[in-house]
Amino acid sequence: MTLGNLFAFLLLATAGAWWWRVHGIRERALQLARQHCAREGVELLDEVVALRTLRVRRNSRGVLCLAREYAFEFTATGQDRYNGSITMFGQRPGPVELEAFRYEPQAQEAAQAIDMIREVPPPAALPAPQHKAEVVHLDEWRRNHTSKKVGD
Repeated sequence: MTLGNLFAFLLLATAGAWWWRVHGIRERALQLARQHCAREGVELLDEVVALRTLRVRRNSRGVLCLAREYAFEFTATGQDRYNGSITMFGQRPGPVELEAFRYEPQAQEAAQAIDMIREVPPPAALPAPQHKAEVVHLDEWRRNHTSKKVGD
């Protein structure tokens, strides 16, 4: 084996290891995007994240790191597509951003809200409030409500 062959082998092994690591980071980004979408009550579309940018950026601790920003698409209604992104600093996640989206409550939630509104009696059915107007003179009230202090 010559030195050139050894160098070529090491170069291929390094490229393979780098590809394996990048693939693992992308899979982790996909997993985190799935979790974030589930937490927000939206659906991740196509089960795919795509590398958008690769640049040097500061992480949450202020350290310069290689940052990979992955793009993905999600839906809240099942009809419209919205964009989202997740930044990865190696295996560590950075910010996850979702584009502003329209939220429509499920039909069951809407039906429950309508049922709750129907249960409230109309204003005419409510009993009239009982007002008891009474004027209290302050001097008289003080005389009736004074208590003796301890030690008197």
